[in-house]
Amino acid sequence: MSSFAGVDLCPPCAGSACETSADCGYHLLVVQDYSRAKEKAPTGESIISRPFRVGCHTWQIELFPNGDNPSCADFVSLYVCRLDDYLNNAVDAKFSLSFVDQAEKQKPVYILGTETCSFPHGGSRGHRKFMRKDALERSENMRRDGFTVRCDIMICCEEDDASGTGPPRYICQHFSTLLESKVGADVTFEVSGETFAAHRCVLAARSTVFMAQLFGPMKEGTTSSVIRIEDMEAKVFRALLRFIYTDSFPEMEKECVREEAQDVEQGQEEDEMHLQWLRGLFTAADRYDLQHLKFICEKRLSEDIGVSSVASTLVLAEQHDCSGLKMACFKFIQAQSSSCLKRVMSTNGWGHLMTTYPSILNEVIAKLASKKRKKHST
Repeated sequence: MSSFAGVDLCPPCAGSACETSADCGYHLLVVQDYSRAKEKAPTGESIISRPFRVGCHTWQIELFPNGDNPSCADFVSLYVCRLDDYLNNAVDAKFSLSFVDQAEKQKPVYILGTETCSFPHGGSRGHRKFMRKDALERSENMRRDGFTVRCDIMICCEEDDASGTGPPRYICQHFSTLLESKVGADVTFEVSGETFAAHRCVLAARSTVFMAQLFGPMKEGTTSSVIRIEDMEAKVFRALLRFIYTDSFPEMEKECVREEAQDVEQGQEEDEMHLQWLRGLFTAADRYDLQHLKFICEKRLSEDIGVSSVASTLVLAEQHDCSGLKMACFKFIQAQSSSCLKRVMSTNGWGHLMTTYPSILNEVIAKLASKKRKKHST
């Protein structure tokens, strides 16, 4: 297609936020004549940027105007792809995909806080549901039937995690081996009927809550050989342990890599299961004071807000005092049409929101009124 243009912008790292352990840069995909592109490109067909270089590797941005599979046909799908086969090795990198005006998502500190993803040759990572098409078309990002997407990439070194929030990689690899082999495990958890063997020192080193529970004032309550956790799903606790031991977002390969759904119904079911799992992991991260994991979950939940989920996500944000996630929900609601707002208000989550957190309802009304005033003033 001729409805796009690519711009290479790969400046050197500057300031303390970018260390010499990472090569970084960004690329702009300028999409023009969006209406025509959306009309002409069926679901599964993409717009691609020109290849660009970051960290001795070749990359490309891939945008699907009508989603990359039927389960997300109402969304724009967006990915970054690695094209080269340099040394035939996978490349570990952090990345952020955003609209060009979203300055907060382009700051080095934001990118440093995202999870590290592995990019094999030809591998792609990104978002099946980057943004609803109708929300995009009404947003300030759309200008003269076009918009600009920015892809920031930071290549991680082999020795250390570029975020500076986790242990060196060789330690993570050692911890991962411990988790798999269970050698030296000295504490057992029983979570929703499933048992997990772990190492007290590893848990305490990563979480102040585990430190207090296993070695501090809370230790008196953990004298039993088995610590039971009844209010958490086993798959969530498994993911929590995986993050603690490896400092990588759990189930990363499964969740980050684009997968084709067999049909729309199956895709929707998978999306709902993933959303529930992500909410549980967000709650667990807050409970055990794992701020890096909580930040990653917050980011993913913010990107996965929909008509059916926004009210429940607002409740979750309020329960865990997460202002960033709360603001993402408000922005989503403000961008909806009247018909979409009616659908939001008909969900079970909205009813729970009204009865349990009426103060949030007042904030929603204030946000909508502010949007209306701005619309009339222009």
